[in-house]
Amino acid sequence: MARMHTRRKGQSGSRRPSTLRVPEWIDKEKNAEWVENKVVELAKAGNAPSMIGMILRDQYGVPLVKVLTGKSVMTLIQEHGLERQVPEDLRNMIAKAVRIRRHLEENKKDFVSKRGLQLVESKIHRLSKYYRRKHVLPADWKYSPDQAAVLLR
Repeated sequence: MARMHTRRKGQSGSRRPSTLRVPEWIDKEKNAEWVENKVVELAKAGNAPSMIGMILRDQYGVPLVKVLTGKSVMTLIQEHGLERQVPEDLRNMIAKAVRIRRHLEENKKDFVSKRGLQLVESKIHRLSKYYRRKHVLPADWKYSPDQAAVLLR
């Protein structure tokens, strides 16, 4: 996929497992119930859904949660009432905007970063509009740079 604000190609990412079957090398103790409990435990520890997937992959050898449980990590988190108010991708964009704003307070003449902030904030507005339309965020939710640090808590 291409990038939004440039004419360059996007970054390559890691590949998902090619088959959606439970691999034969998975331990028998790692059944659906064990994976679900581990997801809930990691979510209660404050990890984001993508981080939970990476921890399960790297530390426990679980290739895909959905293959073992039939549900995605986000669905499991929602079933146990542990989801955050702001979706993870929007939260990451807001955190990036906060970092750039902090940088611009110290470096007022950094026009490249100022342009970067404009691009990030336009992505935030686009993403928040999508989430309001899909009823993930309340209809009156609005991004405000002054309140951005509060949203990250």
